[in-house]
Amino acid sequence: MRTIQAYVGRNLRLFYRDPLGVFFSLTGALVVFLLYALFLGQMQVDSLAQTPGLDADAARDFVDSWMFAGVVAVAAVTTPLGALSTFVEDAATGRFRDFLVSPVRRAQLVLGYLGSAFVIGLLTTLVVLAVALAYLGFTGRVLPDAGQIARIVGWTALSVAAYTALWAFVVSFLRTTGAYSGLSTLVGTLTGFVAGAYIPVGAFPDAVRDAVGVLPFAQSAMLVRREFALDPLEELAGSSPAAVEELSRMYGIELQLAGGVVPVWVAAVVLAVVAVAFTVLAAARIRSRIR
Repeated sequence: MRTIQAYVGRNLRLFYRDPLGVFFSLTGALVVFLLYALFLGQMQVDSLAQTPGLDADAARDFVDSWMFAGVVAVAAVTTPLGALSTFVEDAATGRFRDFLVSPVRRAQLVLGYLGSAFVIGLLTTLVVLAVALAYLGFTGRVLPDAGQIARIVGWTALSVAAYTALWAFVVSFLRTTGAYSGLSTLVGTLTGFVAGAYIPVGAFPDAVRDAVGVLPFAQSAMLVRREFALDPLEELAGSSPAAVEELSRMYGIELQLAGGVVPVWVAAVVLAVVAVAFTVLAAARIRSRIR
């Protein structure tokens, strides 16, 4: 156990001593925030405020909560991938041979990489969550209550575990740091789209919406959005259950798939299955790479 902790600590130090690496792991979340701060947020508020019976201030509360839920969801996807840069560098430089001359088992190295990626992803995403809550509180927006924050942390931990496993499996096929950089750029660019953070999921064509709904990215975003934005949405829609239902589906608070709505427990099970299945696959692949 001490050996695994030592490797986890080593990977944590290598990651956090590189400020640029930390910054680039948050690129997707920063892009979402900047786009909404510059123009997309006001566009959404103006669109909602034009609807009869909807208040502009309540629309701003809802849009800000919905946007920050997307920022947290995107951070949960991208930061574990950024944390796996240590594995890619070790593989590309042949450092595995140095590890194997010491009395360490391959399984301990595998757990060191997976454990550090999960810890980095969770810690960094929780920092993003804290910043989001501080911003909402500072600007006088609606804040989630203690129970909702606890559930957000739980869904975030589950999401980070799922994406750590998924990206570890994908990264295990990469041979160079250039390929890893390309993957990171692609993921950072596309995650906001497939999570419905740039454009509300309900605005997609039906075929695209269903394709996005199958992916775990939209499902983890839905879980976070329900805790962040459902109360501001109910405040915005007032006493109209039909408006709440319509806006929930439009903004991905309820995820549509094949004409139905994805239940919360299904989204949670999907993420748990991804976490378990890809942890097994990633461990097997990484063991085969360490030689």
